[in-house]
Amino acid sequence: MTTEKTMTGLDPVRRLRVMAAGLNAVMYAEAYVEAPFAEVWAVASDLQGELPHLIPTVRAFHVSPGAGDRKHAWAYGPLGHRAWFDVLLQPGWCLMQSRYVVGGMAGVPEGCGTRFAVLGGLRQSGLAPAQGLLRPLGRLRGLRMIDRVGRRTSLRCR
Repeated sequence: MTTEKTMTGLDPVRRLRVMAAGLNAVMYAEAYVEAPFAEVWAVASDLQGELPHLIPTVRAFHVSPGAGDRKHAWAYGPLGHRAWFDVLLQPGWCLMQSRYVVGGMAGVPEGCGTRFAVLGGLRQSGLAPAQGLLRPLGRLRGLRMIDRVGRRTSLRCR
């Protein structure tokens, strides 16, 4: 398995897994996507164009223009609610944080495909008991999101 290591010695997927455990995240899922990393990450990193297709509770995601890996974005839900997000977007790594929510995606090449992971959690520690009850549903939602990423890629492993 070829992966890009960070200064901590963890590849992006492992880093997201550790973050999910530390946050006691409602949603964490990872799976193999049968598409090259470049294809998978092209879908995942197109936050404005693709996030509404990947997450059913996001109607629109508007990213402020600008260079660099730190960005800001507005997320709009189907019922009109909105949230301001700080975004860190790097190759294989995306972390999005609002006042109440944290979300992330990570990917690394694995064979001819990609190991891909997603994270979703609440930043309010007082909601930890509810998060535990929602975790099985969160994992299922995460796996569905990963499946949608794979279906939205144009190339498959051969």
